[in-house]
Amino acid sequence: MRTLNQGLFIGLALVTGHLWPAGAAEKEDHFQGAAVQQTASLAKSMASNQVGGAGYRILLEHGVARVPLVVVGGTPYEMGYHLGQLLRPEINRFVPAAAAAFKQRLQLSDDRLREVWSATAAYTDDRFEEELLGLAEGSGVAIEILQQVHCLPLLMPYSCSSIAAWGAATTDGHLYQTRNLDWDLAAGAHEFPVIVVYLPTRGQAHALPTFTGVIGANCGLNAAGLALSEMGDSPRREMPYHLRAPHFTTWFRTLLYDANSLPDALELFQAFPHTKRYHFVFGDGRVERRAVKIRAHHPEAPGDRLRIWRDNDPGDELAPQVLPDLVYQDEGRGAFPTLKAEHGRLDAEKLMGVCNQIPIKGGNVLNAVFDATALRVWVSYAGDGQEAYQRPYVFADLAALDGDGDGVPDLREGSADVNRNGQPDFLDL
Repeated sequence: MRTLNQGLFIGLALVTGHLWPAGAAEKEDHFQGAAVQQTASLAKSMASNQVGGAGYRILLEHGVARVPLVVVGGTPYEMGYHLGQLLRPEINRFVPAAAAAFKQRLQLSDDRLREVWSATAAYTDDRFEEELLGLAEGSGVAIEILQQVHCLPLLMPYSCSSIAAWGAATTDGHLYQTRNLDWDLAAGAHEFPVIVVYLPTRGQAHALPTFTGVIGANCGLNAAGLALSEMGDSPRREMPYHLRAPHFTTWFRTLLYDANSLPDALELFQAFPHTKRYHFVFGDGRVERRAVKIRAHHPEAPGDRLRIWRDNDPGDELAPQVLPDLVYQDEGRGAFPTLKAEHGRLDAEKLMGVCNQIPIKGGNVLNAVFDATALRVWVSYAGDGQEAYQRPYVFADLAALDGDGDGVPDLREGSADVNRNGQPDFLDL
């Protein structure tokens, strides 16, 4: 039997990524950086496995950028518990302080936040709430504080951008999708970055670039190749926003669990009530190999509340600046000339460049590029006095993660326990 460290060394060598084709050494250095390293938290999590499921933690590095990647498997509660265990020190440093700072800044009482959580929780996926309870018990942070942090985005305005390109627009026909999160650097969330990979007992495996203790999805990718991005449109003058609805970060998780294709995602999406004004980009990298842009503006009259645009659509709000096999929303920040000039040659590297070209400077917290066909992700977080567009991107090949080093990727093994030895297959050492 391998030791834990031996299994990780074998399996995680795949994540560091010598997966580029021959002659691509320069790309490998630019995208993937230094070797992935195990963190001390992994052994602790395995030793304290008091519930079902399991998880492990590694470190992605590229230059000065260091981002933990955590893989958890099991039921929603179990995944939350192990996530809390593996990120316990960081969650305790970040979440209570963030909740207190936002309450003071927004002049919100605990009673008001209880009302907000109660209103939105009635519309929120039970799996999200079960995971939040597991997170509380695994991290030791009170459930009410975690609820407060997860309902605060309902009350705040922000603005972002996204691009999806596929088919003839890209070098290899893969669907690439971006996400700029332009939010609030003062919140300090970027100082606690993490990429979480979920291997649920039921539903699609999925990955989120997020922040420690935050299980809502500001963007994400699932194993079926569904990529989700969001852009907030609501001005501050429309506050307070509609609360009797799930926040997009919670129903994004529902789509990542349950959608096997773009049509699935659109059907689920149209069943949700919405809180305020948003744009979304939904991309399907494996089934339909296309994406759509959505405008969902809750305050509008029902007939004008929802618009869905495909590629090169003359009815798109950005027309005539539209292109085949591409949709985007950048709020006029200048993406189109580059997208047009590079049409047919777009790939992860070029789209990272576009992400770095169009952020709202002064608030660029996170940038991500997903390859929704090959299940890869590149992520940059603000840090050390720099914004995300100024920082290196770490890389993870999600399809190559192999926590037990048995040669079978985590996404394929999942959290089932076929031999019934009490250990999920993805960590069955």
